[in-house]
Amino acid sequence: METEGSRRGDTVTRGHGEEPRISASPRLRVSASAPLSILQVLEKGLFTTGSVVQMFQLAKGLSGRGHRVAIVSRPEGDVPERAGEAGLDFLPLPLKHEFDLGSALRLARVYDERAVDVVHVHKGIAHSVALFATFFSRRRPVVVVNRGVSFPLDAFNRIKYHVRMDAAVTVCEDIKKVIVSSGKLPPEKVHVIYAGVDLARFDPGKTDRDRVRREWGVGPEETLLLQVGAREWKGWKDLIRAAARLAPEFPRLRTAVVACEDDAKKAEVSAFARGIGIEGLVLPIGFRADMPDVLAASQIVADLSYEGLGITGTLREAMALGVPVVASAAGGNPELVVNGESGLIVAPRDPAALAAAVRRLLTEPGLASRLSRGGRERVEKGFSSEIRVDRIEALYTRLIAERARGGGSAGATATGT
Repeated sequence: METEGSRRGDTVTRGHGEEPRISASPRLRVSASAPLSILQVLEKGLFTTGSVVQMFQLAKGLSGRGHRVAIVSRPEGDVPERAGEAGLDFLPLPLKHEFDLGSALRLARVYDERAVDVVHVHKGIAHSVALFATFFSRRRPVVVVNRGVSFPLDAFNRIKYHVRMDAAVTVCEDIKKVIVSSGKLPPEKVHVIYAGVDLARFDPGKTDRDRVRREWGVGPEETLLLQVGAREWKGWKDLIRAAARLAPEFPRLRTAVVACEDDAKKAEVSAFARGIGIEGLVLPIGFRADMPDVLAASQIVADLSYEGLGITGTLREAMALGVPVVASAAGGNPELVVNGESGLIVAPRDPAALAAAVRRLLTEPGLASRLSRGGRERVEKGFSSEIRVDRIEALYTRLIAERARGGGSAGATATGT
């Protein structure tokens, strides 16, 4: 679809090319059918980070609908190359820290030159720099702030969330409650829009589970329990404790902890497993780019996180693949996983409860089959990347219309649960 920029013959920035030079009017477009000029801003650059995956999916989805989208991020990492491959504009900025004035000044020029309607920020440094840029630009774009963690807002963030922010988007109701309370925010300015799964990529018919199992030395007669995330608050130690409880009854159960950031973390995982007598049954695995195959290689995917989370992305992805999941009742996980219908929910920090849930899935094939089907259906109905783009596109349009009328954000976006 032709955008306003392409009609005017603008110079397009791709990779590390020249920034566009556009004479911009400070007025925002209002028509729901008109293409918008949108920036997605995020300082992170690796696709091992959930916020990068979600930002990139959103940028691609909006661009595919005819909007003029650019990603603003640091020049290092995976994002510049992936943006080029996807045909997305990429604008490099240092984004060094919260008070990076140089990046703010350059971003302000981008607001004016690209006639930006919406700037959507996805992390703290991006938020600060984008906010400061609004004080240096002629144009005042709508500012949308993404929040994907359930930690309360600190004093600095409370200020940022009250200055020139048109809307906050949280990935679950639990995070909305946290930031409304800790940030003293009007609830109508905070919108719950669930993160989404690319159903075409996480398609059970397209995976090669056997390749991963061969690579890891997991035999066809063995059962694989898997969790992604090796940070302390992800609860990986509780996972291994649960596996130790199950080992006497299920000697062919293997447990994988994926996304160990380095060899030291792998050694820590192995040492912990050795300390409780099941080292040979635990696989410490590094970061992976082939997550559909990795998740499909398992019979059960778990997430035992106990703080700081929104909704664990690997749970959504496993459910899309039809792999039964067990999730802790923390953050927004219960908003995704309906206990007994699309997965099993257990109390956080409770290895015995996890062991009991895994035992049920291993001994009740009818339950495992029902949860497999229910998980896929749950994601298709409310947690796909297409549904997320629908909701965010509608939010952008409404915020611009409200700005044009001189009003604020009114009414929360439906979550579609």
